[in-house]
Amino acid sequence: MLVRDWMTRNVITLGLKTTIIDAAEIMRTKKIRQFPVIDESGALAGIVSDRDIRDAMPSKYLPGDSVQGGGLANLRAADVMSSEPLTASPNTPVDLVANILQRHKFGGLPVVDEAGRLVGIITVADVLRFFCTASGVPQGGVQFAFRLAERPGPLAALLEDLRAEGVRFTSVFTSHDIAEAGYRDAYVRIANLGQHTVASLLAHLKKRYTLLFYVEDGRTTMLTD
Repeated sequence: MLVRDWMTRNVITLGLKTTIIDAAEIMRTKKIRQFPVIDESGALAGIVSDRDIRDAMPSKYLPGDSVQGGGLANLRAADVMSSEPLTASPNTPVDLVANILQRHKFGGLPVVDEAGRLVGIITVADVLRFFCTASGVPQGGVQFAFRLAERPGPLAALLEDLRAEGVRFTSVFTSHDIAEAGYRDAYVRIANLGQHTVASLLAHLKKRYTLLFYVEDGRTTMLTD
């Protein structure tokens, strides 16, 4: 789950002297939200977002003759970019990137190597692609959601119980219950029900665990209020 396995490698970049008019046209035709800006050596110099370009057209950067020579045609990427942007390395875990994107409301992070050269970009779309794959959604199957005590043991016991029933699962996610301290929720996606049907497995699990809901064929059935 490292950035190098999920990042976009063929990155559209801007040079320091690229005009904002040209950048806006590329953004419109390619439907992208941010451009890394590189200098003559290929090192990352900054990043220009769709918001930067919107602000530049007409532009808070052009009050009267504030830009030498005047006019939007002379406004360059270097004039509006965010210098020293937050970056990721190819070996940064994807979940750490997701946390940064969520906290800062970024659309993506440039990925640079140890020499500071741009090697890719990791975007919200890339993170969602990772999440979908990790959750097992493309493989389908039924997902069960459980409420477990927040201590060692309950999750391991649940998974061992499923194995004993001949049930094969493809993914397990857990999250802490913010509203109710001392508990966490576990989401288990089932690839093969073994000898069970959904109904019989549900009956077995409800005797032993607190089930919140299950999802089958995209439909969610709530089991608690």
